[in-house]
Amino acid sequence: MAAFEYRQALEIRDAFARRSVRYLFIGKSGAILLGYPDTTQDADLFLEKSPPNGRAVVAALRDLGFPLTDAEAAEIEGGKDFVQIRTGPFDLDLVFAPDGIERFDNAWARHVDVEGFPVCHPDDIIASKAAANRVKDRESLPRLRAFRDYWVAAQR
Repeated sequence: MAAFEYRQALEIRDAFARRSVRYLFIGKSGAILLGYPDTTQDADLFLEKSPPNGRAVVAALRDLGFPLTDAEAAEIEGGKDFVQIRTGPFDLDLVFAPDGIERFDNAWARHVDVEGFPVCHPDDIIASKAAANRVKDRESLPRLRAFRDYWVAAQR
């Protein structure tokens, strides 16, 4: 399993734009796009949950070379809360209902555009990690909060 790379983010951004997918980078991959100095193994995407968006996601992933099974496509089109894909050109976590974030539209209203990448606001990334409450997330929260404080100050 290779590390998440900027090239992968570009590929996602471009394929999703062609298919008009509504999504946000979330998790550590989102934080990295904001400038957070860390690595991750996959791209985490928060997707708007709607049948048309689900179909657009499936089409975009197939454009990218993901060999989705009919079952995986159905889960994505149906907006299953969490779909992990490890059988493609890179690893993806697709999230339709992230912990700690009520609605996609709320996160979209707060999102940050970074070089054409729609990224969850650092507060939403932190809220999601805190709500997930996994050991690895609890361990990263102090660094993410420190980064958020730095990032907010740098935006002024």
